[in-house]
Amino acid sequence: MSHKILIITVITIAVLFIAVYIFLQTAPFGSSPSSVRLERIQKSPNYRDGVFQNISPTPVMADDASYLDMIKQQFSGDSTREPSKAIPSIKRDLTIKPSDKPTITWFGHSSYMIQLNGKNVLIDPVFSNSASPVQGIGNKKYAGTEVYAPADFPAIDYLVLTHDHYDHLDYQTTLDMKSKIGNYYMPLGVGSHLESWGIDTNKIHELDWWQEIDLGADMKLVCLPARHFSGRGITDRGKTLWASYLLITPTHKIYLGGDSGYDTHFKNINEKYGAVDIAFLESGQYNAYWPFIHMMPEETVQASVDLQAKVLMPVHWGKYTLALHSWDEPINRLTIEAHKKNVSVVTPMIGEPVILDSILPKSTWWR
Repeated sequence: MSHKILIITVITIAVLFIAVYIFLQTAPFGSSPSSVRLERIQKSPNYRDGVFQNISPTPVMADDASYLDMIKQQFSGDSTREPSKAIPSIKRDLTIKPSDKPTITWFGHSSYMIQLNGKNVLIDPVFSNSASPVQGIGNKKYAGTEVYAPADFPAIDYLVLTHDHYDHLDYQTTLDMKSKIGNYYMPLGVGSHLESWGIDTNKIHELDWWQEIDLGADMKLVCLPARHFSGRGITDRGKTLWASYLLITPTHKIYLGGDSGYDTHFKNINEKYGAVDIAFLESGQYNAYWPFIHMMPEETVQASVDLQAKVLMPVHWGKYTLALHSWDEPINRLTIEAHKKNVSVVTPMIGEPVILDSILPKSTWWR
């Protein structure tokens, strides 16, 4: 290589490096924890060696994962990875609560609203076209899942975030819903993103595992372990915490599972808090190449058994294709395993109300 070519190559690499660095500073990527927030993070028993840790050793990829095979599958052209037609949904007025009992409305993937005790609780709202920092890059939401938008929502008393991945924490959705949210609850460190997007610091409440917070209205929220990871950029993996939650009222216990691989924490939660009335557990976006950070459908059913859940509601499916399996494989595998283990599963369409102790939709609409 001549001296001139070498100089051009070095300059090109430097320009690309600078461009990537500038791109990663744009708003959708969020912000690293501030010094004040970092001081609290470092005191957490779950923070070691500069990052948050799972209860059990949790590599993101399996030791025998083949990146070449994954790339081949990614571009295999498998037509079953997305629905062949628009999936069915129900559009209703979300400002009208259909029952005095706890009412749940699913919006696809891991976004859902719980209405109870006169309050509205919204979990992991994502209403953008792509679960991505740049719209138009990444898999778009399925046809039929776009029936709800931030403008359709009533005032939200409590917005709960499980972690900072793009399919759970969305920049544009956060901005669009800003005027509707009373208070935000999230794991340690995640508040840095919201603050950088202009959310009032007084509304942000960060929690560590096993920490409880009183919500008022005879409700409390308990931050609990999950087996996953975090990060929105290249260098921030594990810098913020991930979590599941238990929403407790005088009459109900509702488990908000977030993303998690299978582990002992489900049994530990049951031992401390007892059986739950409904468990929202991920079932989708799994692969044998990353078996520790997401559950296979059969493990999801077992997790509901560990939690002694009266009802299992599978989420993390039905809106985006983020893995290599067919779009409806998770729900098909899960319902088969649930039948074997005598587990009650609720399977609403997007927008169809689930009313605890009353109306539990169980149609096989995806077929």
